[in-house]
Amino acid sequence: MMLAIPVVQLLLFGYAINSEPRHLPTALLVQEDSVFARSITAALKNSAYFDLVAQARTPGELDEMVRRGEVQFAITIPGDFTRRVARGDQAQILVDVDATDPSATGAAVAALAALPAQTIKPTLEYDAKAHELKGPLIIDVLKAAGVKAGDGQSVLLRALDGYAVAVPMAEIQQRRFIFATHIDGQPLALGGLGPLWAVFDADRSADMAVKPLKQRFALCPWGTYHVEVAAI
Repeated sequence: MMLAIPVVQLLLFGYAINSEPRHLPTALLVQEDSVFARSITAALKNSAYFDLVAQARTPGELDEMVRRGEVQFAITIPGDFTRRVARGDQAQILVDVDATDPSATGAAVAALAALPAQTIKPTLEYDAKAHELKGPLIIDVLKAAGVKAGDGQSVLLRALDGYAVAVPMAEIQQRRFIFATHIDGQPLALGGLGPLWAVFDADRSADMAVKPLKQRFALCPWGTYHVEVAAI
């Protein structure tokens, strides 16, 4: 079974998945040397869900590992990945899954869509129009990862373009931040606002609604790929 998983969702695997089974044997084929490839490899190594046990040199070698039952997941970072990101295309990572263990396979895929989605409709700065954004509450993602939210915590949000902002946990909850995955019914695209955007409905926040549009989203990094919780 071949699946295509957006880069940011894969990067969040190590943080957001908190279900059994864990430590599934995984092989990796990296077809380009780039910052993105190194970040994804590091995320896999840090994940409790995957055990990166082998790195293949060719697609055939990767397929053979799955066929022999040496690994359950075979992940390929294609050679055009960075180029697609730069062009704003839908850059994808290929995940070849040994479906002989359906419980593990289903858990890995379902974990990405298991959290309830929320819908907000803020006015966005790029066209001064209201748009429907949809995705899970950030607080729900953190809870799914086993994080116990507290007032003395800060949530660091990092974007693919290098922008980062630390938001108090209390504000994440009070403003009902979401990880938007869709805009107006369509997936957020890499190279634009997505594929994940940490955002809240500024129109419904009295202190933000009075500000110029360009000042309403300073706490909302688009292209979010990293979340870190720390004590203030």
